[in-house]
Amino acid sequence: MKKVVKKSAFDPAFEFGRISNFLKSQLESSSAKGYVVGLSGGIDSAAVASLCQKSVGSRNVLCLQLFEDYHKSSNDFADARAIIEKLKVRSRDVPISPLISAYEQILKSKDFEPSRVTMANLKARIRMTILYSFANQESYLVAGTGDRSEDLIGYFTKYGDGGVDVLPIAHLYKGQVRELGRHLGLPEKVVTKPSSPNLWKGHKATDELPADYEVLDPILSLLFDHSAGPREVSRRTGAPLSLVDEVIRLNLASRHKRSYPPMVSGF
Repeated sequence: MKKVVKKSAFDPAFEFGRISNFLKSQLESSSAKGYVVGLSGGIDSAAVASLCQKSVGSRNVLCLQLFEDYHKSSNDFADARAIIEKLKVRSRDVPISPLISAYEQILKSKDFEPSRVTMANLKARIRMTILYSFANQESYLVAGTGDRSEDLIGYFTKYGDGGVDVLPIAHLYKGQVRELGRHLGLPEKVVTKPSSPNLWKGHKATDELPADYEVLDPILSLLFDHSAGPREVSRRTGAPLSLVDEVIRLNLASRHKRSYPPMVSGF
């Protein structure tokens, strides 16, 4: 019989208020004028864009669509455009294919054949530089879209989608972000859509994660919110001990992504 972990109470209205106050205070303390958000068409970026819009107003939010050319006909591109129209925020469509091609040609001219993962991380870092270019120009902050489920196991690119000014939903697991998305009035197809970083054709987050979010979230919560041991987590969730151990391994291996670079001496 499959074990079930009782879900903790999650109040999306309370979280909206807490995140909204956070976003407002970050602008006040930094003297920035608004937020830039990279909009992918998925739940995380849609939720962050909506949170920013509801917190500081449509005129103070700039959403960027940073897609490759082949994605222009995708559902993700259409969903991102629909979110922009729904929120009535400012937007720019900035195709990244020319930049990717230029980087790839330069690398190959140096007898360097980048792997798919190398190119995927490069794409994430190209997006980061574009987000910061617009943020610098507008005196805005870059709002990151990482959630707790992905951040705890290092499922993000260092200095790519991990290179941001604020992380409004990094304390929420993927399932909680979906609940918050419904509270924010986001389209159900966006709320329930499988996550994808869109770093290659057909790319889905679950292709690289050790388990689906429905399985992963309870494991992460027991390990890192309740300090449960691996065997207890396995017993309470019904997940194989090998899966729990893999989650722990990913967390430890990605510690460098969640901390400041090591130094001989501190500041």
